[in-house]
Parts: sequence; structure tokens; C-alpha cells
Amino acid sequence: MRTARRFAAAVFVTALAGLSLGAAVVRAATPYVDGELANPALQARYEHITHRLRCLVCQNETVADSDAELAAELRSEVRQMLLAGKTNAQIYRFMKDRYGEFVLYDPPVDAKTVFIWGAPFAFLLIGGIVVYRIVRVRSKMPLDEEPETGPTP
Repeated sequence: MRTARRFAAAVFVTALAGLSLGAAVVRAATPYVDGELANPALQARYEHITHRLRCLVCQNETVADSDAELAAELRSEVRQMLLAGKTNAQIYRFMKDRYGEFVLYDPPVDAKTVFIWGAPFAFLLIGGIVVYRIVRVRSKMPLDEEPETGPTP
């Protein structure tokens, strides 16, 4: 009788552990889904903004596409700011001030970004000019004549 109770308790504990593990797996696999805003115009703005902000954890995903906890917090923050009547520019400025320019998926064109994108092309152009000048100077030089061979002893 004691063995049967122990067996039943072991089966119960194992089933309970399996169920809790299964629930944790399902919860982890289910992406965070935001409810829609009542106003369709606000919902469109919300989707536009969250698709233009970078997830700081994933770094190659937008806040809208990421399942990270920080991305969920950023989405919630955007939602609250929209409901508070903030403009898109104010939301972007807040995110940029708080998290840095990296949070913007498409950073604005300014002197720094122009330099970052233009520097490789400038170096390529300078390298091409240097190679062209070296080839031009060397093509004008006379060819070396073969050295004279003296009598062999």
C-alpha cells in the first residue's frame, strides 16, 4: 500500500513538473502581442514608429518585430506617448535622447553620417589616383637592360 502511494505521488509530481515546464516553453515561444489602439490613425502611427525604432537588444530587428523584453517596454512607451498626444518627432527625439542615435533604425543625414558613408568612397578614389600616378610614372621609365655577363673563369 505504501509503495502504491509513493508511486502515485511520484507520478503526480512528475506530471506537475512536466505541465509547468510545458507552460514555460509555450510562454517563451509566444511572441508579445500588443493590443490595437482604438483610433485607427493612432494605430497606424504606432506601427510606423515601432517599425522605425531599433531593438537595442536584438540590434538587427525593429522594436515592432522583436520579442525582447526591452522592445516590449519601448512599444508600451510609444503607445503611452501617442495616447498622451505626443507627435512623431517628439517621440523620436525622446527615444534618441534616452537611448542614443543608435535606436533610430534610419538615422538622419548629417555631417557625421555623410562622413561615415562617404569615407570608404573617398579612400577608394584616393587609392585609385595613387595607383594611376604610380603606373603612369613607371610607364615612362626606361626598361632595365639585362646586365652584362663577364667572362666566366
